[in-house]
Amino acid sequence: MIRWKNILRVLGALLLCLGGAMLPAAILGLVERDGGAFPLLWAIAAAAMTGMALFFPWRREKPTSISHREGMLIVSLGWIIAAAWGGLPFWWGTPLDFTDAFFESMSGFTTTGSSILTDIEALPRSLLLWRSLTHWLGGMGIIVLSLAILPFLGVGGMQLYKAEVPSPVPDKLQPRIRDTAASLWKVYVALSAAEVIALMLCGMGLFDAVCHTFGTLATGGFSTKNASIAFYNNTAVDFIITGFMLASGLNFALYFQTIQGRPLALWRDPEARCFLALVALLIGILVWDLWGTVYDGFLQSLRYASFQVASIITTTGFATADFETWPPLSQILLVFCMFFGASTGSTGGGIKTMRLILLLKQSFRELFRLIHPRAVVQLKLGGKPVPADVQASVWGFFSLYVTVFLLGSLLLTLMGIDLPTAFTAVAATLGNIGPGLGTVGPTENFAHLPIAAKWVLSLCMLLGRLEIYTVLVLLVPEFWRD
Repeated sequence: MIRWKNILRVLGALLLCLGGAMLPAAILGLVERDGGAFPLLWAIAAAAMTGMALFFPWRREKPTSISHREGMLIVSLGWIIAAAWGGLPFWWGTPLDFTDAFFESMSGFTTTGSSILTDIEALPRSLLLWRSLTHWLGGMGIIVLSLAILPFLGVGGMQLYKAEVPSPVPDKLQPRIRDTAASLWKVYVALSAAEVIALMLCGMGLFDAVCHTFGTLATGGFSTKNASIAFYNNTAVDFIITGFMLASGLNFALYFQTIQGRPLALWRDPEARCFLALVALLIGILVWDLWGTVYDGFLQSLRYASFQVASIITTTGFATADFETWPPLSQILLVFCMFFGASTGSTGGGIKTMRLILLLKQSFRELFRLIHPRAVVQLKLGGKPVPADVQASVWGFFSLYVTVFLLGSLLLTLMGIDLPTAFTAVAATLGNIGPGLGTVGPTENFAHLPIAAKWVLSLCMLLGRLEIYTVLVLLVPEFWRD
């Protein structure tokens, strides 16, 4: 049985957190008088009033553990509510209608980076800060954030954590989920501080350094400039952001293990090794393809190839070049990167490297069985057997991912959108990447798409961020039966 008191109380707490998260941007707007303060303050008031209305009637109820179904429902509804209320400052402070404001907010919280803004630099700095902050919050998860800072809720949180980080084998770093969430956030904040300092040392201002750090660590891609990172034309900035994008594409649990005295945790992890090897291979191919055709020098080719590979495969979406003008081989490899994704336990999206490893291992096992039909071959990852239910889950996820991709692409083409744009727009939003090809390329945006297409793509962002199962399970009738 679904206990709605539990759900409403947690959602109310999330809205109160959301309102509090808007305060830094509102303060900046008040200090600079840039026109964004009052839309933010009104949005804070709306979030606070709704949050209190949901939370306080049930605050004296005896805390009970959250069931698996309730966890799924809280995470899915929490993300939708965050996108709706988080989009209010854009709706009230810019000419955007509600659909566009919701799209921009959903893109932020799901760390997608797809934008409908045609002139980013025209926005008040306070709204730009909130726009980037939605990335940073969504990157590690507003649900995990609440579990870390709202222990007074007194509810068990592992169900929320599994729904929020639904990798094939979720890592539980600490015996209590609250400690797990706090540990992840400590690593997240430390990496964020390091990148801000590094970017400022390269000449970037504090405001831009903070906003781009939020976009990098969350693998989101929102920039404060229309030309994205290409605006700075700074080699050092490019390589620093490349490094932090790749760092964000690795499992954050491995960083925690390293800090706890296991310095070889990253090297011993098969997924991390495979991810970094794949990145190196793709960069090498792109450098070979670009050197002498698009760029004259090796270092220049390496700079742009490494940045774009890291940006797409980690699903960040920053751009330093218009890769639609690159040779076909480079373009198709970058499209493949949209599906690969980063590591499980990272802030990135996509199918994830661990799933790709397991899919390949299972495929090779079936080929082996054709040759040796009586052989008993156990599937292993990192020397450990992979349970049968995990193997089935991986194939199920892959099937659903492909199905959603094809259905989304079909819906967009039925709206009159050309095939390259439709296919890559769905790939970019479902993979939480940002830019696609065609009319949604790295130098374009999503503003021109029909309203219905924006809602379809918003759903794709949500499905991609929560890795499909958490959302689609709500459509199964058995989910609602007692």
